Amino acid sequence: MKSTANQICVNPIAPDPRAIEIAVDVVRNGGVVVFPTAGLYGLGADAFNPQAIERIVQIKGRDRGKPILVLIDQPQMLTQVASAVTPMANFLMERLWPGRVTFVVQARLELPLELTSGTGKIGVRRVAHPVAAALVKTLGSPITGTSANLAGAGGCADIALLDESLKAAVDLMIDAGPLTGGVGSTIVDVSMEAPVILRQGAVPAQEIMDLFQLYREGGTPS
Repeated sequence: MKSTANQICVNPIAPDPRAIEIAVDVVRNGGVVVFPTAGLYGLGADAFNPQAIERIVQIKGRDRGKPILVLIDQPQMLTQVASAVTPMANFLMERLWPGRVTFVVQARLELPLELTSGTGKIGVRRVAHPVAAALVKTLGSPITGTSANLAGAGGCADIALLDESLKAAVDLMIDAGPLTGGVGSTIVDVSMEAPVILRQGAVPAQEIMDLFQLYREGGTPS
């Protein structure tokens, strides 16, 4: 583990547990960390801390009317943020997680409004990156997973290329080296009878709809 004033370098496959503990302490104390997700760096904060979420909104210059997705490391953690998950949603999650699909489900009423923006729904993704998974697992609860960029700008796959104002505003950056980049996650609302694609992303919408058709037919992939 190498570190500077507010940056820690970690092995992307097997991160040093000490580095993860440092980052988790920051999150537990209301801080904001930059951390690696599947393809891009994200901004992580305690999903149950309204003040920490507000900091992310300010750091990004984000519209307060836009909800912020959260990350989990195991399906069981979904119950911490979701009030209900349909059988159809479970079917899709089992086949597409962990990975670059964000599922929108009915949110628990006690979630901060800063997270849901009053929509009554929450976007959830099960993390695939080892560093992100270790961070969520060690914390024991979901963290925010919005991209580490200023509102309107593209996502960032290399910490060295982050906006300087963002670097200065966060409490800690976890550098796991260059990521794969690409587009963000596909966002799909599974709170109703049929999935609704809200944003095209890394996983093709047709793949999701094909799985939904399989679910309707009561089948399993061949």
